[in-house]
Order: sequence, then structure tokens, then C-alpha cells
Amino acid sequence: MNHKPSAEIRSTDSVFGAPCWVSLTSRDLDATQEFYGAVLGWRWRRDTLGAHFRTALVDDVPVAGIAAVASMWQMAVAWTPYFAVRSADDAASRTRERGGTVAVGPISLPPGRAALLADREGATFGVWEGKLIGNWEAWQQAAPSFIRLHTRDAFDSAIFYGEILDWASNRPGCCEVHYEGGEVVLRSGGDVVARIESGALEAAPDPTIRPHWQVHFAVADVAGCARAAEKHGGSVLRETAEEAVLRDPDGAQFTVTSHRAR
Repeated sequence: MNHKPSAEIRSTDSVFGAPCWVSLTSRDLDATQEFYGAVLGWRWRRDTLGAHFRTALVDDVPVAGIAAVASMWQMAVAWTPYFAVRSADDAASRTRERGGTVAVGPISLPPGRAALLADREGATFGVWEGKLIGNWEAWQQAAPSFIRLHTRDAFDSAIFYGEILDWASNRPGCCEVHYEGGEVVLRSGGDVVARIESGALEAAPDPTIRPHWQVHFAVADVAGCARAAEKHGGSVLRETAEEAVLRDPDGAQFTVTSHRAR
């Protein structure tokens, strides 16, 4: 939840319902910085939230946050996407009303407000109200290619998130929802920013799936990232020429996707 003002400011009034930030909860700040610096080439700067927080940079563009508070706050080690909303309080209330969970907040984190939530199936996500980090388009281009929700029922999840985040509401700036290639696809300004998948069309929900949001980072060399992850204490869960699912030494999963595949 490392949000900062910038000279190039957009707010959640103009980009709402779309993912606007990703944050990693970890245990060891130094080890996490070393791993992601080696795998993704990130540089780091201190965060105003305190000594346990860092912001990752790609070509001086903020792309992700790290909060080394998993042990201190007894939180799971994981990557979490944050969605832009016009009101964090409204999003939290809608989440409760629809059977989800409010884990943290909404709390004030100048220049905005944030909440950490979970959907009905237990997948964790966050919401952010206020000024976005720098230039939203630059953030999308610099690192995250998109996020994907792995869940038991894609259509049910799309309805849940749509009602909370005002997807397909016909309001100016809202995200569009489509069914493409066997997945529910979320587009903002025509660009794919999120996908929801649950298996084959009309198949029964898979009870073995542990619902979660997976963050996909766009990279130039998928194989190089995979080898760097192994060298620095991580592991490769799945790898193809265009994409690799990796696990960092703390156990957090993320995906690297080729710029070409994006």
C-alpha cells in the first residue's frame, strides 16, 4: 500500500475499478530486495510509511511496494493487487454485504485511503481511494502486464467484483468486462488489465482450486528470470518460452510474462 503523490497525478475518479498498484508482504526486507533486484532488475527507494517499507523502481517509475511486516503483523506472504475506487468505505461495505471479508481498514494513508479485503472464496485484494502513484499508464507499461484471479467460478467472481468496483457500469472511466478465450477479461481504456479464470466453460467449479490473485510482470527474458530466481533461492513452478510461474524464497508466487506474449 505504498502510495505517493507525484508531479503527474491522476486520481481514482478518473481510473476506477482497474488495478492501480501491487504490493508484496514479506518477512525479510533485505532478502526480498536482493531477490527481486536480481530477478526483475528493480532498484529501490525508501518509503514514507517507515523502515519496513520499500518502493520498487523501473527506469525511475514506481512499480511495486514491499512491506516487510508478515511476521510482525502475522500476515501471509503474498503479492496483493490494489484496485482504484472512488470510496474505500463504500467498497468495504459492499464487500461485507456480498459475503466477503474486510481484513484491514479502511485506513488513512496520505494522500489517500486503503483497505485490505477478501472475496467470498478467500482471494485477497486491496482497494485504494485517492491520488494514484505517478502516471498510471507508465506504471502499467513499466512492470505489471496484468493480474489474473484463479478461482472456482469465474462468472460468480466477476459479478462479485463488478458490484464492488463498478465494472461495466457505463459510468465514464469504468472498466469493461468481456468473455474472451475461456476467461473473463477486464479492460480499461481498451487494454487488458485483469483476467478471471476457473476452467472450461460450463464445467463445475473446481473444489481443489485455492482462489488467489496472481500478478504477471512483463519481462524481456523469461528464461533469464527463471534462472535468476533459482540462483537466488527461489523456485520455478512452471515454465514455457513465454511465461514462468515463480516462487520467491519467502513463498510468494508471481508470474513473469514475455513482452511479446503481452
